[in-house]
Amino acid sequence: MKFLKYLLGLVLLLAIIFIAKGLLTPSISCESQIIVDKAAQESWAVMSDKSNLPKWIKGFKSTELVSGTENTVGAVSNIYIEENGDKLNMQETINRIRPNELLDLTFTMDFMDIQYLMTMVEENGKTTIKTTTSTSGNGIIAKSILSFMKSAMKKQEDENLENLKNIIEENTKNYFSIPETVMTK
Repeated sequence: MKFLKYLLGLVLLLAIIFIAKGLLTPSISCESQIIVDKAAQESWAVMSDKSNLPKWIKGFKSTELVSGTENTVGAVSNIYIEENGDKLNMQETINRIRPNELLDLTFTMDFMDIQYLMTMVEENGKTTIKTTTSTSGNGIIAKSILSFMKSAMKKQEDENLENLKNIIEENTKNYFSIPETVMTK
């Protein structure tokens, strides 16, 4: 009986610590950065090419426009991700967009909301791509769970950016070809 009391006390203490951590850490933030050996214009084109999204975003399956005009402020899309057999759906809203420079997104799902900012700065033909992610749980349990996930989320973003770097640097597609015009007499 004494063992059961101690076990119950330990479980209660762990539950209190778990909830308190969520209350003390309502959101988590992380930054990641890469430098690619390509110009910002090409980096942006490769990054935003829908056919490349599954190549650099882990688990990405598809996207569908819900409202607004694609790649403009206010556009809302459903994003479908699959991770470890679990299918996730989140809604993406474009808050700000400046091609070749900045992409500011909000991702919303039942469990959490994510503010995502990607910037690109070109210098001497190389582009620094930096992401800042701020994630907050929707509810005390979600906040508590997320408070333990910062390193995993950082690791995932670092992997995604490394994948992005590889596909940008290996890119051979000409995104900027000018169609030839036929001259007539």
